[in-house]
Amino acid sequence: MDDAEVRAIAAALAAGDLRCGARLITRIERGDEGLMPLLQALYRQGGRSRVVGITGPPGAGKSTLISRLVAVWRAQGQRVAVLAVDPSSPFSGGAVLGDRVRMSAHVFDDGVFIRSMASRRHLGGLARAAGDALVVLDAMPWDVVLIETVGVGQNETEIVRHASVVLLVQTPMGGDDVQAAKAGITEIGDIFVVNKSDHLRADATVRQLQAMIELTQRLHPDRGWQPPVLKTNAVDGQGVAELAVRIDQCFEHLRRHEGTTRARQRTRLRHRVNEVLSDMLARRLREDEDPALEPQIAALLSRETDPYAVAAGL
Repeated sequence: MDDAEVRAIAAALAAGDLRCGARLITRIERGDEGLMPLLQALYRQGGRSRVVGITGPPGAGKSTLISRLVAVWRAQGQRVAVLAVDPSSPFSGGAVLGDRVRMSAHVFDDGVFIRSMASRRHLGGLARAAGDALVVLDAMPWDVVLIETVGVGQNETEIVRHASVVLLVQTPMGGDDVQAAKAGITEIGDIFVVNKSDHLRADATVRQLQAMIELTQRLHPDRGWQPPVLKTNAVDGQGVAELAVRIDQCFEHLRRHEGTTRARQRTRLRHRVNEVLSDMLARRLREDEDPALEPQIAALLSRETDPYAVAAGL
């Protein structure tokens, strides 16, 4: 891709060309390494969108909640992009195919872009692919970019780390389930949402989450922001307006506390560099015909070296 093509595509994205953005995300899913010069240029012109990550277990009502949030922001005149990522179904697309159905109320709105994304390569590269897709969306005139992922496992956590503000959506449940869900996620969650608030266990779940958050705050007293626990019912929209306000407040907190924000950005960028590096190395090692690796492989076969030395040399 030459400089003229990079400039033309960057200009099209800046003008809000939805087809151009969609085509680029498809190429990212396919692992098109020819996009590297473009992504480098787009990263430098981005940084204007507010990126919100939303994660939580399957069935928590995240897609319906997102649809409600989009409606609130659109009523305020904001343009919103939604990237729904499913690490658990890297080939078929799985659950994310239903997300577009649940968000169908916005399908004819030019101020909303909804894209489902799954890996057509390998599970480990999906976090990088999602990050690359966010680079594309951030280069477009979106006020808010939402990235949704299913579950609270390591891969999902890595994906939502791309966001400036992270929402953890939970359903009312028993204490053991809350304990199982908390590992690590309380440290990156900025706002906790108990959806389906009409459930009998909603208040108990709120109390359990608040106790977990208080423990995390004691372990990390320098965090500053106290994550709220909100109740919503995405089906009828209850609590969604307050959630939108709390998201705004979290971004305002980050704006006013530049030191904390910079520290979070540095951590996020370290993860980003690690994603790109890991994916590049994995891609190189999968290439059976890579001539640069042949001497090392031959040395391994003859036991003249070891895998650790080869890896360190890469």
